[in-house]
Formats: sequence, structure tokens, C-alpha cells
Amino acid sequence: MKTAHDLVIQAKSTTQEIALQQAEEAVREADVLIDVREADEFAAGHLPGAVLVPRGLLEFKLSATPALSGLDLKVVLYCKTSGRAALAAQTMQNMGYLNVTSIAGGFDAWAAAGKPVVKPEPASYE
Repeated sequence: MKTAHDLVIQAKSTTQEIALQQAEEAVREADVLIDVREADEFAAGHLPGAVLVPRGLLEFKLSATPALSGLDLKVVLYCKTSGRAALAAQTMQNMGYLNVTSIAGGFDAWAAAGKPVVKPEPASYE
């Protein structure tokens, strides 16, 4: 039986992962930046301009959202550390998407490098 780790390793061998040093440029040039984490992770902080499409809903959201249906879109994906993004990139390639990359190290590496992050505003009760 293959483990989740085995599947991620295989996905990374068949998809393009960009180094953190090139990630900002890739994000700027992308047509869409997709966060494939869960809603609570996204709400806690995400990359500026990212849209949330949890990995478990990826195929359905892509198929049902006309703005995301162009197979030639430049797509950059990320998750927490890069495993789910690699699996999502592989899925998108299998669906026919031509320009899909993921960010090595994911959100954690991005935030640790001091790159911009959108964080929720604290609630004000005044």
C-alpha cells in the first residue's frame, strides 16, 4: 500500500514546484493563486490575492467556476507545507491544465521568510 507520503513524492516528481525565491514573481505573473488548505487555515492567514479552493473540492470547484475553467490559465497553488499543493497540481494536470505550479514549502515557508500575509482583523467590541 502506498502512503500519503509516497503519493506526495510521486506528485512532486510529475509537477513543477517553484522555489520560494521565485514564488513572488510567479504569484505576480499568475492568472490565479489558489490556496488548497481548509477554510479555517485560510481564515487564520493566507497569501494576498489567494482564492480558497480546498483540495477536497478542487475538481468540483474548477469544473463549476467558469473563471477557473481555462486550461491555459497560469495557476500557482500552495498549502501549508507543499504536499497537498503537489497533489492538487497533479490533479489539475490530469484534468488538462497546462500551466500549474506549486510553491515549495507552502504557506509556512512563505510566512517564515517574512513575505506578505493577509491576517484576519481582530474583533472590536467597542
